[in-house]
Amino acid sequence: MEELKTQLKQQIIDALNLEDITPADIDNEAPLFGDGLGLDSIDALEIILILESNYGIHIANAGEARPLFKSINTLADFVAANKK
Repeated sequence: MEELKTQLKQQIIDALNLEDITPADIDNEAPLFGDGLGLDSIDALEIILILESNYGIHIANAGEARPLFKSINTLADFVAANKK
């Protein structure tokens, strides 16, 4: 599971061009949106693309994904349970 979390962090960093941030800089419990990593709704769409292209997970409604994108931990749990 730790390997998956590190992969997700790196994929988010790469997809969103988060310069000067490494996977180690992202706390697994920190919020991805708002006060935490500071991502926005456009970034959420990028994360959905990451899930579709890398894990075969399709999310039809971005609004439904909000609770899944709370933190790296919640995102990794969702990917582990749903990847194809």
